[in-house]
Parts: sequence; C-alpha cells; structure tokens
Amino acid sequence: MSPPDPPPAQVQIEIDDATAQGIYANLALISHTETEFVLDFIYVQAQAPKGKVRARIVSSPSHTKRLLLALAENMKRYEEKFGALRAAGEQERDTTRNLGNYL
Repeated sequence: MSPPDPPPAQVQIEIDDATAQGIYANLALISHTETEFVLDFIYVQAQAPKGKVRARIVSSPSHTKRLLLALAENMKRYEEKFGALRAAGEQERDTTRNLGNYL
C-alpha cells in the first residue's frame, strides 16, 4: 500500500481595499487561442453606445473550464434559492407552440 496523499496546501489569499470594492460590468466578451482564454468585462452606458473595458482576465483553458463549472454550480444554487432566471434575449418556453400539427 502506498502512503496516503498529503492534504492540499492551504492558500492564503489577500485582497486590497480597492479590489475588494469590486467593479460593475454589464457585458462580457470572451475570446481564446489554443493556450488561453481572455475574458473582458465591460461597462456599457445606457445613454451612449459606448463601452469601456473595466477588467481583463487571461486564463488557461483548464482554469477557464473550472470557472465555467463553478459558475454553473453557483447559478444552480442561486436559482434553487431565489427562482429561475432567464438570460437576456432568451424566450420563455412555450410548450403549446409546436402543438399546431397535433391539434
């Protein structure tokens, strides 16, 4: 029998006051190459068709996949607690829409 794996090292994370305040973004653009994903978080003003990138995150594909899974899990928990959300542009399901051929 091999010895048990040691527990993972604890990572201490620090955050400065300015970063802890966060920034608001209402648009995200995502691009990628074979080796990295780039996530641009943008604030678009309602009064003008102009936006400004507030933050850019560059990440490896494997880290981006973990982020995707973590976001999905957290959205599931959110919707279980507060109710389902529809994404902008997403239409409500109309289960009667395709019944015309059968009625």
